[in-house]
Amino acid sequence: MSDHAGKPAAMIAVCGKGGVGKTSISAAMVRILTRDRQKRVLAIDADPAVGLASALGIAAGKTVDDIRNNLIQRLEQGETGDKQAVVSRLDYELFEALIEHENLAFLAIGRPEKEGCYCQVNHILKDIIASVAGQFDYVVIDGEAGIEQVNRRVMEKVSHLLLVADPSAKALHVAQTIQQVAREAVNYRKSGLIVNRCQNGTEIEDIVIPQTLQYLGWIPEDNVIRVCDIQGGSILDIPDCAALGAVEKCLLALMA
Repeated sequence: MSDHAGKPAAMIAVCGKGGVGKTSISAAMVRILTRDRQKRVLAIDADPAVGLASALGIAAGKTVDDIRNNLIQRLEQGETGDKQAVVSRLDYELFEALIEHENLAFLAIGRPEKEGCYCQVNHILKDIIASVAGQFDYVVIDGEAGIEQVNRRVMEKVSHLLLVADPSAKALHVAQTIQQVAREAVNYRKSGLIVNRCQNGTEIEDIVIPQTLQYLGWIPEDNVIRVCDIQGGSILDIPDCAALGAVEKCLLALMA
């Protein structure tokens, strides 16, 4: 169970521009956190592309939005029931959507197919996700690229915001923008920036990091990670490498 009653010790959202390696870093953090078999880790894939499932070697099944859309369809067809019945059904279905292996569980958010306002359903789902997350010691959320998802159902509860950029000015600008939006939308305790896919330590010295971002460290371009991505392998199964060691240092700095 969590170190804090009803809440995970840390709920970490990984955000940034598309293509900067958020999913690989999310998977690397999951690998690091699950080393302690006494701790339970929940990995949430909040990117509609469901890339985190592949990076962890998991076959993604039913998503949260599959559950949401199915309920909306039933309500539109005239199904009735009190709020408690709806909550109980969603709670059960969400539990069934969890994919668990040893001390790791996985949940995919998916992409909503139904447009329009379904506020009650969305609020109930947000509460249930928070309840599920409270059963774990750590939660790692692989966010959708850009800033749009900061307001999505899983982001409101995060305690740590991990911003990922590559060495480009555009990626750093996106990271800065996400943090600015998150200050209004997310009540996080701490945020930090990782600069991913750096050629060497000298390259990072030439990068202009906005003063508003708390710099945690840089991750080297790593052929072990690159081959894993090309072959569609699981980061949980690769040998230790320089990139994993750098991610662990950055994670420790974020959690300090």
